[in-house]
Amino acid sequence: MKKLIFQGLVIIALFFALWFSLRAVNWVKLFKIEKLTNNTQKKLGDLFWETFLHTEKINSNPEVERIIDSIVQKICVANSINYASIQVHIIIKEEVNAFALPNGHLLIYSGLIAESKNADALSGVICHELAHIQLNHVMQKLIKQVGLSVLTTMTNGSGGAEIIKKTLHTLSSTAFDRSLEKEADLKAVDYLIQAKANPLPFAMFLKNLSTQEKKLSGFTNWISTHPDPIERAKYIADYCKTPSMPYQSIISNQTWSSLQNNLHEQ
Repeated sequence: MKKLIFQGLVIIALFFALWFSLRAVNWVKLFKIEKLTNNTQKKLGDLFWETFLHTEKINSNPEVERIIDSIVQKICVANSINYASIQVHIIIKEEVNAFALPNGHLLIYSGLIAESKNADALSGVICHELAHIQLNHVMQKLIKQVGLSVLTTMTNGSGGAEIIKKTLHTLSSTAFDRSLEKEADLKAVDYLIQAKANPLPFAMFLKNLSTQEKKLSGFTNWISTHPDPIERAKYIADYCKTPSMPYQSIISNQTWSSLQNNLHEQ
């Protein structure tokens, strides 16, 4: 009899443990993300990029494109990311900004490249945005802030230009949830280390740019739309406290100088 009672209690305990575990899963968000097929994400990415093509000045210097592509490719190869799935675009604009669109579109502003002190600092920002893409943060953000029905309407061609512009503004000018931003920061450090690049310049970039925010007022979207840069710099630096390893610059100093020189020859 005692054995039966004990078995009954165990079954009840397991039932409640499973029930609480299932309650902790955000099924609504999970099913919504699953519902957005790759084809839907592709349509959204192409739709947003088409809008950018008509509103912004796009880099026309092949040397700038070649060097940025080489940085992205090196990071991707080192971290087993499908490089062919990442579509890099360089926007000629003074704004210090970079962000991701659905379907692997990675947009980098010339203002960010110009303001970066070195290639490793720029690579840290690129890695942060690649992390958002790889961790599916872009679609999570859109679903939460815009809604699945609106996104579906846009891909069906009945969303209207104004809705598309507002949604694009959400991606380019607002931050992800704090937990997602931190996850992307730390994943960026992992990407840099795997590529044998020093992650500390990324932390210094955040710290230095925060002190220049007044001077660059109106041009620092990437800082102003993210959590406190000093706090981010600190936890990135703390996360980097691993046994020393031989880092190497992601590109040579000569190539970095060539990038900066060609950036102003548009």
